[in-house]
Amino acid sequence: MKVVAQIKEPIYEEMELFEEKFSATMSSKVALLNRITHFIVNRKGKQMRPMFVFLTAKMLNRGKVNERTYRGAAVIELIHTASLVHDDVVDDSNMRRGFFSVNALWKNKIAVLVGDFMLSKGMLVCIENDDFDLLKIISVAVREISEGELLQIEKARKLDITEAVYFNIIRQKTATLVAACCAMGAQTVNNDPAIVERLRLFGEYIGMAFQIKDDLFDYGDTAIGKPTGIDIKEQKMTLPLIHALNVVSKKEKDWLIRSVKKHNRDKERVKAVIAKVKAAGGLEYAEAKMEEYQKKALELLHEFPKDKYRDALELMVNYVISRKL
Repeated sequence: MKVVAQIKEPIYEEMELFEEKFSATMSSKVALLNRITHFIVNRKGKQMRPMFVFLTAKMLNRGKVNERTYRGAAVIELIHTASLVHDDVVDDSNMRRGFFSVNALWKNKIAVLVGDFMLSKGMLVCIENDDFDLLKIISVAVREISEGELLQIEKARKLDITEAVYFNIIRQKTATLVAACCAMGAQTVNNDPAIVERLRLFGEYIGMAFQIKDDLFDYGDTAIGKPTGIDIKEQKMTLPLIHALNVVSKKEKDWLIRSVKKHNRDKERVKAVIAKVKAAGGLEYAEAKMEEYQKKALELLHEFPKDKYRDALELMVNYVISRKL
């Protein structure tokens, strides 16, 4: 957490004010809804996405932000939180960040409606303030996230995922929201489409590296809040496994596919799959790809003048691939 505090330091005041504004955005006339949104706000994570919005804006605008920047950060956080609430319903998950999830406490129907409320709130924040440029950025992100999740489900049924399809899935379901954060921050303080696009791409590269790092955790030995092998149990084809399938013999490939398809609940079989993926160099391959995206992100970032905001963004890029959870 020390690194996160360092990243947050140049935007500390903005993040404090953001929390107040965000809580106000979540208010409703329905007591049950207020109780649930209060529960969600009090169990917030690191808030990396709003941090991207503020750091990007301040780097481009000599350390200044405006009301549009706060609105952009609120919209991102609303959409992100809505997607997490919906994800927990889809995944039938009872825990989120070490606490009970909304669906565990209030059941699926209420959780879906709360997610819908947040999605609509995010759209309305843009519409009520004529921020149609910001609305376009977030609407594209929502479409991409939905398509990415559905593509992953479709491919999990057949286990026919290629490396190219994998990268497309993680670009849509994870990287697109980080890309939207950086584009949003840029758009709130600057009108140059080329600069907004460069920062959108910067965010996309970080998001790609972030997801590959997440996939690598599934093969780790340390406790990171989710059990090792969970992706295999859920038949998710991640990069280490895809690489292993590409390099092993046909016999081993058939064994791996059969294990993931039919024996994914057998703990010993899952351990054997993890061992085979490691032996095939799947982890090293995924790490190399992750570092490629990190390098691309830093190259884009270094096109902008050096200051404490750019330094904080650089720290963020490096934190994404060195984090322990």
